[in-house]
Formats: sequence, structure tokens, C-alpha cells
Amino acid sequence: MLAETVPIRGDGGDEIEAYLARPMSQGPYGGVVVLHHMPGFDAPTKEITRTFAVHGYNTIMPNLYHRDAPGASPDDAAAAARAQGGVPDARLIGDVAGAAAYLRGLSNSNGKVGVIGYCSGGRQSVLAAVSLPLDAAVDCYGAFVVGSPPEGMPLKAGPVKHLIKDLSCPLLGLFGADDKYPSPEQVAELEQELKDQDKTYEFHSYEGAGHAFFSVNRPAYRPEAALDGWQRIFTWFNRYLS
Repeated sequence: MLAETVPIRGDGGDEIEAYLARPMSQGPYGGVVVLHHMPGFDAPTKEITRTFAVHGYNTIMPNLYHRDAPGASPDDAAAAARAQGGVPDARLIGDVAGAAAYLRGLSNSNGKVGVIGYCSGGRQSVLAAVSLPLDAAVDCYGAFVVGSPPEGMPLKAGPVKHLIKDLSCPLLGLFGADDKYPSPEQVAELEQELKDQDKTYEFHSYEGAGHAFFSVNRPAYRPEAALDGWQRIFTWFNRYLS
């Protein structure tokens, strides 16, 4: 496996940094775009990126905050991004398109690309999947796919439920039953929309788990839920990206 920071062309042709991890053999391999959570381009999400490479995927995580604080630490860049209300939707779509194009351009690519995101990245994963031609998507407890941020929350993010009709690929959703954003009621509302639009999807909610249950370095980590979730993610991507 090779892991390195590389430049890619994002929205508007801007050069942004991204973390690439890939098998070094010929393949061919499917590709995964990892969308980091609000804490940003950090070590735990780089570890997630490497994990996909270990399991046989070319994987790239674009630094969605690169323009907000070039060269800053992940914490400072995340703070700068939050102060501006988060990543604009149009810019996110352009950055994911650039990351997907980079993966498809690798010599050991099979041409298929999926997307996965955590927390804010979960919503962005759905946004990318309704905006771009992709082969699979995973939403890990993405807030505000349904509903809007409460008053006082700096995040500028509107719901994307109305775009589910444009979903380009199968969607896997993994949620905590104790989460507030998204709440079980919001998850149920999204699931009903997927049914109404006759989309291919699977949703799983974990009792005793709240937000960020995949985060091994946070008190929210729930090992049983995370381990089961990882197996479902690999099964999903093996089905649609291999």
C-alpha cells in the first residue's frame, strides 16, 4: 500500500490537497472518495482512508477546508470553515467530482467510484450522490439530509431530501438510534423518500449508539456498532465497486 498527500483539481479547477491511499499492485480496483467530518482533514480520517486501501480500494480524501486555511492545522482549518458556515454545497460537488476523476485516472482503476462520509460528510456523501454519476454511496449519520440546523448553529446546510429523485447509485445508511442529528424520525423520513422514489438502499440503526459511533478517539465510539458497520460498508462496496 502507498499513502501520500497529493494535489488534485477541485471545484473551479482549484488545486487542493488530498490524502491518497492505494494498493500498489495492478488491480483493477474500485475507488472510494472519503469525506471527512467537521473536525476536518485529521489523523483518524486518514486512518479510515488507509483502511479502505488495505481492503483493496484506491481511496482519496480531499481536504474540503484547504481553501479556508491553507497550511493550517486540522483544528484551525475546521474552525475557519465553521466560522464561514461550513463548505458550500456547490464547492463540495466540484471537489468530489475532481477526486472521483483522479481515482478514475489511476492506472489500476476499474472505473467505478463510490463515496462515503461521516457526520457533515454523511450529508455531503448524499449530496454528491444526487449530483454526480457515482456507483455507490454510504451515509454515516449525516445530519440535515432531512431538516435544517437549529437556530444558533453556525452550519449553513439545507436539506437535500428533495433531490433524492436524482440519486445516481445505491445508498447505504448507518445511524445511531440515540442520535439527535439525524434523529430516528429524520432517518425514517429519508427512508420513506427513498422508497417513494424507488431507489436502491439499505438503512441500519444501532441501539445504544449516538452520533460519531465510528470515531475511535472519542467517547461516542461504540465498538459493536462500528465493527458491524464496517462489515456492512465492505459488503456494500464489494457489491457495487468490485
